[in-house]
Formats: sequence, C-alpha cells, structure tokens
Amino acid sequence: MTEHFDTLETRSADEREAAQAAALARQLAHARAAAPHYAALPDGPLASLPVTRKSELLAQQVASPPFGGVVATPFGQLARVFASPGPIYEPEAAVPDYWRYARALHATGLRAGDLLHNCFAYHFTPAGSMLEGGARALGCPVFPAGTGNTELQAQAAAQLRPRCYSGTPDFLKTILERGEAMGLDLSSLTLGHVTGGAYLPSLRAWYAERGLTVLQSYGTADLGLVAYESEAREGLIIDEGVVVEIVRPGTGDPVADGEVGEVVVTTLNPHHPLIRFATGDLSAILPGTSPCGRTNRRIRGWMGRADQAAKVRGMFVRPEQVAAALRAVPSAAKARLVISLDGERDVMLLRAEAPTGAAQALAEALQSATKLRGVVECVPPGTLPNDGKVIDDTRPVPG
Repeated sequence: MTEHFDTLETRSADEREAAQAAALARQLAHARAAAPHYAALPDGPLASLPVTRKSELLAQQVASPPFGGVVATPFGQLARVFASPGPIYEPEAAVPDYWRYARALHATGLRAGDLLHNCFAYHFTPAGSMLEGGARALGCPVFPAGTGNTELQAQAAAQLRPRCYSGTPDFLKTILERGEAMGLDLSSLTLGHVTGGAYLPSLRAWYAERGLTVLQSYGTADLGLVAYESEAREGLIIDEGVVVEIVRPGTGDPVADGEVGEVVVTTLNPHHPLIRFATGDLSAILPGTSPCGRTNRRIRGWMGRADQAAKVRGMFVRPEQVAAALRAVPSAAKARLVISLDGERDVMLLRAEAPTGAAQALAEALQSATKLRGVVECVPPGTLPNDGKVIDDTRPVPG
C-alpha cells in the first residue's frame, strides 16, 4: 500500500516547516484574540511560550466554566461536548473530521465504502466520535458498537461483515476468539485501528499470524490525533494538524532528537487552540523519515508517564521542582532524583550530570525547590539513562 491521504504527507521538510510557521503565527494571533486564557500570551518562538498542563486546565475550567477560556468557538455553536476523567470538558465543533482521524484510518487501509466496526465508547468521552468522524470523512459507514457485549459484537460482525475494527488493542482479539467459539465467520475483518492501550508485541504477532493488518495511533481527548502508524510499522508519524515538541519533564525546554521527554502539542485547530499542551506522556523523536514515503517527523510511541510526583516525608516532590533546582545551577545539564528508604526514613539522592564542584550548589537548590534535604552525586555527561525519568521512586509498594 503506497497511496497517501493527501500531498501534505509527502511534502518536503522545508515546505512543511514554512507552512507550519505561517500556520502557527495565525493560530497564536487567533488564540490571543478569541480564547481568553491566551489573551496575554507573550510574543516569541514557540519553545519560549508557557506550557499548559492538564491540572491547570482543570482548575481553569472550575474557575471559568465550561472550558476555562481555551475554546474559541461560542458554546451554542458546538456540535458536542464531552467529559473526560477529572472532569475535563472537551468541545467538538460542527465540522467534518474534527478530530482528524481520517488520516490515521487511511494509513491503516480503510477506504470508501468499507464498514468500520467502532468499539470505542460513545458516551462522556470523545473516542467513539473521533473514529466515526474519521471514517465518515473517508466515505465509510460505521457500526457504533461501543464497548462490552462481546457475544453481540461477534454476532453483529458476522452479519454486517465489517472490513475494519477500531477500539482498544486487546478487544479485537476477544471478539475474534468469541466468534470462533460460537462458530461464526468473522473473516471479513482484515484491518484494525487500535489506540487507548498498550499494543504489546505478543498481541501484534497474534494478529499478524491470522493475516490481519492492525495498526495503532496516539491521540488524546483534548487534542485529537497526534501521531499514527503506517504500514512501515516504524514509529508513529506526527499528524499534519499539530506541532509536537519533546521537552524535559517538569519544564518546557525541548530536548535533542532521540532523547526521551514529555510530549507537548500545539494544535492548529481554530476552535480549540491549545498552545503547548503537556500530555503527561513520554516519547522521543525518531531520526529520519518513514520508509512508507510520509515525510513528517516520527515519535517512538507511548513510553510511560512524565507526571512522576512522589510523596517524601509527607510532601509532594514533582519533576518541575527538580527542573527548578537544575536551572539554579547552569553547569548542571540533566538530573534524576532517586527516592529510597533508609530504614523507615525517606531519603533523596539527586544524581546530576554536572561538574563535581556543583554538588553543594545543587544540594542548596534542591532544598530550596522542595523544602527537603537531599544528597547530591555528580556524574559525567551521558551517565543517566535516556528514559525520560526525572523522579525514580525505588521504595517498595506497600503490600
């Protein structure tokens, strides 16, 4: 399969960079004018602008309901409003493929006229609407199956003969196994598009052994599609409707390509102009471009969570506090706070890639940032693992 969704997917890096720079300038001006939260957004390059965190958005929505000032379209003109855990409320504007999932489904192999068996929820959260909107934009009918009811799911698939499944990675296997036990013919299901859970290598192999093409994507209820897998199966290609940065957890500072950090996304969506939205997820930029011919940058996929807060001696310690300690000592490049037990007492060890002479200054900066004392160990550059972990809590989990 070599066909691409549109010419945006195969444009040169220079073309994409120029187009995104112009689109970002328009989006930032639009956000300042139409979304109250961004009215005072400063000028400057994207990497210098403040990060918007989910916890902050939740507080803003409580203080300024319903959306905390980050939505630019009047409430009465929206098509749907969703609620994700928190609760965080998300808008859906009345435009085709609002969540931009047509591109990801097309890369999976879905084509006009194919039936999509959509096993994402249709209530409260937007996942069901995300995949349905993408399928409808491709000219595909949708069976809104939702979650659960495995036996009914298998019966419907046997009768309706869908070509493609969408849902969590493991539920397709559950449906297929139930259908087999019931003696049903589910051979029409040859494609799957999965997200919302870990797509483990063993599960990927199980589908491949049965001749199914099952690809994944990464998105959120706030942002819609962020990145998607193609038939090359080499990382996730960044969607053309977002700008993705990988930053050091607890900061807004971009890291070098290949280094693991937090995924921060700016949308080009005029209705919900999220600027530098911190997802709380870890990933890294892959070098080069995909063999499938799509030229946008790629991420490695979901690699864990960046919000690594831990309670030490009754007080929460967060990655942004470790980052504040590092900023106070310019010679320190990277650090990891290791929390352990000495008997029954919590202890903190800050391992920092910094000159030995910086240890005292780092210890003072750590205490200033966290209000807790810790020991500092200075190590050579490149010593700390490239896994995005800023706080490593090694204490045993209470049984």
